[in-house]
Parts: sequence; C-alpha cells; structure tokens
Amino acid sequence: MSTRKDKLISDIEQLLNTYDNVNNTSINPALLEFMNEETLVNIIESLLSQKEDAMDTDIEWLETFKKENH
Repeated sequence: MSTRKDKLISDIEQLLNTYDNVNNTSINPALLEFMNEETLVNIIESLLSQKEDAMDTDIEWLETFKKENH
C-alpha cells in the first residue's frame, strides 16, 4: 500500500526528471524516511519555484530576443 510519503517522494523524482539532461532520477525512500511530510512538501515547492524562475528567465530572454530582431 502506498503512503502519502511514498507519493511525495515519487513526485520529487518526477520533478527532478523534468530538468534538462536528467531523465532517470530514482530516490531511495530510505534516504528520505527521516523527513516528515511537511519537509517533503517544502522540497516539492522549492523545485517548482526553481522551475518557475527558470521559465520566467527563458520568457524574458525570448522577449528581449524578439525585440532585438524586429
């Protein structure tokens, strides 16, 4: 039976696998066993924030590129 903690660890793995050049991240659940659910959620929020910041930077670059080429 899967626990909420197992699901959170799986979500972290999936988020890590969305980074460029990273496609086979596997986390040994025993390594994160000492972390509580709140800590795991904070990790997920941090990863999402990093991805959002990267997307904002890409959008800014694209807008600058478009202005320079028109």
